[in-house]
Amino acid sequence: MTALQTAEALKELARSRSAADRERLMLAIVDLCGQADETVRSPAMQTLLGSLFTDLVEGAEHDIRRILAEKLSAADWPPPALVNLLARDEIEISRAVIARSPVLKDADLVRLLLEGEAEHQIEVAKRPLIGTPVVDKILDLGEPAVMIALAGNDTADVSPEAMQRMVEASRQVAGMRSPLARHPRLNAEMAERLYAWVGQSLRSAIVTRFRVDVEALDRALAEAVEEARDAPFHDPTPRDSIANAEQEEMERRLIAKLHDAGQLRPSYLLRALREQRLTLFEAALATLGGFSVEEVARALNADRADLLALACTAVGLDRGAFATLLALVRELNGGRPLGDVEQARRVFDAFGPDQPKKARMAFLEGLASV
Repeated sequence: MTALQTAEALKELARSRSAADRERLMLAIVDLCGQADETVRSPAMQTLLGSLFTDLVEGAEHDIRRILAEKLSAADWPPPALVNLLARDEIEISRAVIARSPVLKDADLVRLLLEGEAEHQIEVAKRPLIGTPVVDKILDLGEPAVMIALAGNDTADVSPEAMQRMVEASRQVAGMRSPLARHPRLNAEMAERLYAWVGQSLRSAIVTRFRVDVEALDRALAEAVEEARDAPFHDPTPRDSIANAEQEEMERRLIAKLHDAGQLRPSYLLRALREQRLTLFEAALATLGGFSVEEVARALNADRADLLALACTAVGLDRGAFATLLALVRELNGGRPLGDVEQARRVFDAFGPDQPKKARMAFLEGLASV
């Protein structure tokens, strides 16, 4: 197709008011810009493209935005405003952009850490070659799942001070220990500290890697045990280890505080599960859906997974996140709820995001039959 024919085709698409034609126009412009010279990077062209794409993206379907994000994820010419818009979209759309886009700078990633959902924060932490400001902000925020992702990112620009903070954080966040034990920036001094908190297999790996004095490490372990004995009890993770109702009441107060502040969102459900806090998950789901904790607990122990799917649909959880959520619940709850995952996910097709009340009623009706 000649340049003139291409221009005429784009003109025809631009005249159309069809959503499908607008989406075709957007993807055609992407392909055209990808073949263009330095002109596309000029300030005037960037301003024009930013305005054009913003208008087109806002009305685009989910799948088109996902395709657009994939096409632009490795390109260096898109306007920063467009790339940041896609980075803040649903995680299935934004993942490729967050992981690869050269347009995103450290300041953009820091802002995404502050404003994005937990899934976006995790993708930022996993991004190759993130800079020191991004690493420091992750550690400042202290979200366990995000710090675990950072611990596994060997390419991140981790300063000695940040590495020390990560090792200290691993005392409470067990998921950080294994990647830190193998981290290229771990030194012998930090390894001695880490040794006190890891299992036997990781201790052997640390000893082999650093050829350090085992007796010194064992003394460090003895000191850690003594510290733990003197410290007040605190166990933030499994359901079965919660000794009494006081811990559950504290978690319910935390959820109520987040809800009152407008900070309790469906993404918090995954965060609670990734921290292995099942009772916190129950309290969050109950508060988001207007259920009782007992109703949520019955759904979690049912012989069918569609009840949990109904509850999640009622609170606005994304369909793509349910399989992960169900797997985490089963891991913490002895394999329950039972039932087929795909059958449960079909609940999201039957009750769209605009039908939370119907999904809630179906959930309560389903509980009545259990």
